Amino acid sequence: MRGGEAETSSGVPTAAQMTYLKRGLTQPGGKLPLFDAEGQAVSARTVRACIEKGWAEPWFDNPIKPDWLVCRLTRAGRAAISDD
Repeated sequence: MRGGEAETSSGVPTAAQMTYLKRGLTQPGGKLPLFDAEGQAVSARTVRACIEKGWAEPWFDNPIKPDWLVCRLTRAGRAAISDD
């Protein structure tokens, strides 16, 4: 398990979740990355935790790589990572 992936009881994104979600802010449609800044696949655990919390939602199926979960940032996800 990579650091920062455990869910928090407060409903605040972990460091790994925050990094993942913030990358959707600059992408068209809020598309969330499949890979981190170092080129490694984003942990499926991080992606699924964000979906379960309502911060991300599956966007579309990838016919070339059906096991990849392509997601986008939700309104709740934007609120969870806002500085306000």
